[in-house]
Amino acid sequence: MKVFVLLSVIVSVFPAVHMTLIFVYGTLKSDQPNYFRMRDAANGQAEFVAHARTVKRYPLVIATEENIPFLLNVPGSGQRIKGEIYRVDKKMLDFLDEFEECPKLYQRTTVQLEVQDGLGEAGNTLKSGSIVEASVYSKTTDDPEWLQKPTYESYVTYGDHGLHYVCLEDICSK
Repeated sequence: MKVFVLLSVIVSVFPAVHMTLIFVYGTLKSDQPNYFRMRDAANGQAEFVAHARTVKRYPLVIATEENIPFLLNVPGSGQRIKGEIYRVDKKMLDFLDEFEECPKLYQRTTVQLEVQDGLGEAGNTLKSGSIVEASVYSKTTDDPEWLQKPTYESYVTYGDHGLHYVCLEDICSK
């Protein structure tokens, strides 16, 4: 009986926080221009879980005047995309939806991922080689010309492609 009461008190003081798995493949990855947004506690909580790549192939293109990376929701074409899985709370998910201009610019869809490593922070239960589902910001309404663009397996803003991300805000990377 004492254990039940103690657990009830703990649950009421520390309610369960729903966390969502998000797959990032572009400027929000570590060492990329917008990664600081994932680490900013004012935006919510984001915990790195593992590196991964998509099970299916998708076109990852760089488009617009700002050289924004877009994962086009056209499964079966392009390449298996490499990125990072994060576990985010509702506050961070809401922030990311706003930051990614979802659903106007990007749409939050679900993708299957193959876990590449088990280097996540505390509580990581994903094993290398396992398949998980996560949300991803992809583009379901694409410009047909974008399908003619070169595709990439991995995005790095200062990659060999020469298409450096252009931040239009006063603060872009820290």
